[in-house]
Amino acid sequence: MPLKKAVVDWDSLGFNLLKTRSMYSANCRVGENWENGSLIPYGNIELSPAAVVLNYGQGVFEGTKAFQTSDKRIVLFRIDKNAKRIAWSTERLCIPKLNPDFFIDAVFETVRDNLDFVPPYGKGSMYIRPIVWGVSPALGVGPATDYRFMIYVSPVGPYFKGGYKSLNLKIETNFHRAASKGIGNAKAIGNYSASLLPLVKAKKEGFDEVIYLDSISEDTIEEIGSANLFIYHDGVLKTPNVSGSILKGVTRDSVCKIASEILDIKVEETDISLSDLFEAKEVFCTGTAVQITSVGSITYKNDVYNYYREDLGPITKKLKKTLTKIQRGEIIDPFGWLSPVIT
Repeated sequence: MPLKKAVVDWDSLGFNLLKTRSMYSANCRVGENWENGSLIPYGNIELSPAAVVLNYGQGVFEGTKAFQTSDKRIVLFRIDKNAKRIAWSTERLCIPKLNPDFFIDAVFETVRDNLDFVPPYGKGSMYIRPIVWGVSPALGVGPATDYRFMIYVSPVGPYFKGGYKSLNLKIETNFHRAASKGIGNAKAIGNYSASLLPLVKAKKEGFDEVIYLDSISEDTIEEIGSANLFIYHDGVLKTPNVSGSILKGVTRDSVCKIASEILDIKVEETDISLSDLFEAKEVFCTGTAVQITSVGSITYKNDVYNYYREDLGPITKKLKKTLTKIQRGEIIDPFGWLSPVIT
C-alpha cells in the first residue's frame, strides 16, 4: 500500500505545530547508553506527575531544520553542531550523554519517515525538535534515574507573520534571562520559562521581544529571549561572546563564518556595551526559528533608538541572502553544512 501523502496548505504555513506521521522515541537509565530507539505514531505521551522534568525541570532540547533545495534534495543544516551541543547540554543537566552519532541517526530516521511534510522548495522548512528529559518520579531534588528522548517534526513557514518584519525591541531592566555561571549556555528548558513573563509584559506594551543585559554589571547586552544578537558599525560585525549565560547558536556561528570567510567582513565576538548598541548602524538577531531577522527599533527606559525599519540593512541583507541560498542549495555550499537526507 503506498504511503499517505501529507495534505498541507503550503502557502499558509506559519510557525505553528502541525501533526505529522511519526516521532522518534528512546529510553535510557543512568549507567546505560542510548540505543534501541524506534519510530512511533505521533501523539500524546504519559508522564508521572512526580516526573523529575515536571518538578525540577531536568530536560534539554534542540532545534534544527530540514529544507528542500532548488534541485529537489532534502537536506539537514549543520546537524553535527546540534549533535555536539545536545551532548554537552545533557552532561550539564546530569542526563546520560546523548552520543552524537545516535542523535544524528535518530534525526535522519525521523525526517525520512515524514518526508512528505517537508515543504516544497521556497515554501518553508521542516522544523525538527529533539527533546530529552527525566521521567522517573521523585520527591527530593536530584537527577532522575530514567530518561526519555524524543524527536518530533512540523512543517513551518516564517517565524513572524506577514513575511519580512523589522523587530521592535525593548531592553529589559527588571529581569535577567540567565545567571553568568548558570545554564544559559545549555539548551535547557528552564532558560525559556524564565523569559516568559518579560515577553508577555513586553508584548502588552507593543514590543516583539526583549534584550537581556548581563546579570552582574547590567551594562552589556546578551541575547534576546529566543535568539542571539548582532550589531554592525564602522565595518565591524559584533556579537556577544558566548559565556555561561549565552547560548552558542548554530545560526550565530554560521553568520560569523559567512561574514568573515565569504563577505570579507571583520567579525568580533566580544562584550557589547549599551553605547555600542545605540551607536550601531545595523542590528539583527539570529536563530534556527528566526533565521536572520532585522531589528528596526530598540527602547531603553524612555529613549528610542531607530535602525532600518522598512527594509533590511545592506549588511544584514547580504548575510541573510547568502545563508538562505546555502540552505536552499541555490549556491555551492562552501563549508559542507548540508547533509542530504535524500539525494
